[in-house]
Amino acid sequence: MARYTGPSCRLCRREGQKLYLKGERCYSDKCAVSKRGYAPGQHGQGRKKLSNYGLQLREKQKAKRYYGLLETQFRKYFDRAETLAGITGENLLRLLETRLDNVVYRMGFGTSRKEARQLVRHGHFTVNGKKVDIPSYEVSVGDVIKVKEKSVSSPKFKEMAEAATTVPKWIETNSENLEGKVVSLPVREDVDLPILEHLIVELYSR
Repeated sequence: MARYTGPSCRLCRREGQKLYLKGERCYSDKCAVSKRGYAPGQHGQGRKKLSNYGLQLREKQKAKRYYGLLETQFRKYFDRAETLAGITGENLLRLLETRLDNVVYRMGFGTSRKEARQLVRHGHFTVNGKKVDIPSYEVSVGDVIKVKEKSVSSPKFKEMAEAATTVPKWIETNSENLEGKVVSLPVREDVDLPILEHLIVELYSR
C-alpha cells in the first residue's frame, strides 16, 4: 500500500505544531518545529488568514498525518464512519484509534506510530495468538495483542518493557509479558490528539 516517504519533520512544520512523528526526536532540541516554527517552502514565513475551507482542510491533513494515512485510505474510514450509528466525527476517531499500529503505539511498544507501523509490518506481534502483520487491522474488545515469542528477546522490546508508559484506559497492558488487551472501545475523551473532527465532517460534507 502507498505511504508517505518524505521527511516527517516537514509535515509537522506544515501544520505548525508537533505531530510527534519521529518519537524521541520530537521531545529534543533537534525538533524542526522548535527550530523553525513556520511552514516549509519559499513562502513559509508569510502569514495569511485561512478561509473556512482552509481550516477544514488543515484539520483533515493533520488527522491524516497523525495516523500516517494517505487520502484514499482516510476517505474510506470517513465513508465507513458515516454508516455507523452515532456521531460521524467520533466514529472516525474510534476507527483510527483501533488500528493495530495505533494500538501498538498506545501500548508503548513504539516510540511513534510510524515505528509501531513498521514493527507490525515486520511481524513482531500476534493478535489472539495469531501473527498479524497488517497495520490497518482493526482490533476488537477482548483482543490480546502480544509481542511474538521470537521477538521477546530483542533488546528493543526489553527496553520498552522497562520504560514507563501512560496507557489509555481502554487498553490494559502487562509489561512483563509484553502484551496488552483491548478492554473497551475508545470514546472521544480517550483521544488526546488536538483534532477538531467536526471540521473534517464539514469538509467531506461539502
